[in-house]
Amino acid sequence: MKAFEWIKQYLRDTANLSGQLDVDKAAENIRGNIFFRGPNVWILAFSIIIASVGLNVNSTAVIIGAMLISPVMGPIIGMGLGLGVNDTRLLGDSFRNLLIMVVISLIASSLFFLLSPLNLANPTELAARTSPSIYDVLIALFGGFAGILEQARKDKGTVMSGVAIATALMPPLCTAGFGLAKWNMHYFFGAMYLFTINAIFIMFATYVACKYLHFHQKSFSDAKTASRTRSVITLVVLLVTVPSIWSAFIMIRNNNFSTNAQHFVSENRMYARSYIYDYKIENGRNRTVTLFLTGDAMNDQEKLDFVELAGKYGIKANELKIKENALAADDQSKQLVEGIYERMDRQMAEKENEILGLQATLDSLNGSRIPYEQITAETIAQYPSVSKLHLSRGATVSADSTRTDGILAIVYCNPELSAENKLRLETWLRVRLGGDVAVKLLTINNLQ
Repeated sequence: MKAFEWIKQYLRDTANLSGQLDVDKAAENIRGNIFFRGPNVWILAFSIIIASVGLNVNSTAVIIGAMLISPVMGPIIGMGLGLGVNDTRLLGDSFRNLLIMVVISLIASSLFFLLSPLNLANPTELAARTSPSIYDVLIALFGGFAGILEQARKDKGTVMSGVAIATALMPPLCTAGFGLAKWNMHYFFGAMYLFTINAIFIMFATYVACKYLHFHQKSFSDAKTASRTRSVITLVVLLVTVPSIWSAFIMIRNNNFSTNAQHFVSENRMYARSYIYDYKIENGRNRTVTLFLTGDAMNDQEKLDFVELAGKYGIKANELKIKENALAADDQSKQLVEGIYERMDRQMAEKENEILGLQATLDSLNGSRIPYEQITAETIAQYPSVSKLHLSRGATVSADSTRTDGILAIVYCNPELSAENKLRLETWLRVRLGGDVAVKLLTINNLQ
């Protein structure tokens, strides 16, 4: 019992924040970083160019640099602080400055991508900012908690750099600018959705932390003003948090659906006499997974069983679309299937060549095997004093690394063979074993 109390007290002391935070200084720093003027104007311009160049050339290192220097997080944390301390003016100023930064970032990045002569065939860094997942929500939320704690603690460290990298804000804005420049709405809305998620959850984390850490609340001149302001702030908090929670729920549901669909396809590529050669997952209000099958068409019972099997992976009947014999539907699908068959034929040919090579190696090894029993019998027939014979392949390596492959022959005999018989036996063994190998003969006397 004492040990449990000691551990409990130790954990409480370890996690205690008392005396290590300066919330008044933190609030002052946050208020000073929300405004879009002076150095922040130039820093924003630099980060836009750096992020756009990094996305344009697919450079992760350059994109990280843009994350580190971007000032966009200042107004977002300012909005969270305004909500947390009942400061509607700070909330309004932060929102206005954030809106200005976002608009300028979109315009500048759009102009950059319009003027840039580089078009990547596989823009992975751009594409990575168009499909938010539940992990982005968690990163933004806990990154926001880490950021406000770093702002509030007395001994500053390098936490804000890590938060800036983890909760990427500038790259999604520049990706949205790319979407506008190329009139690709998938990129634009996907990237803006990611930016919105990051901003909302950083702001929400700041709001919660301000309440928990007891930041100084703004006082009001009269009770009526206080009540009206609290109502407005409560409404804003609800407008921010409820869609965030709903979006997180939708993202979790879509992520689970996509994961289940991928598992279903990977574990059931072959079904009956059909093969799933491609599939498409669509999330949203009407979630569907479309399967493209080739081979023999399934009968009615097989289709029912297939739909039932999909249900075990969480895919409902109305969410599953099956397109059989899709290779005849259009030339593109036909070429795709033909490509699959060609690749399979090529892989089978490679495997056959590999098997033939292994078989040739095995035949070579079998051909080079020493017929131990036959040679021993022939040796004893010629030299009755020999009782047994030991043969083994090996190599002799000299001091200058010269290697000589050969066969060691150990002859057990009684009486010992004469020098003439040794020479004759060694010569015979060399001829008997192929004539192109060296034979070293050793005799051991009186060992039966």
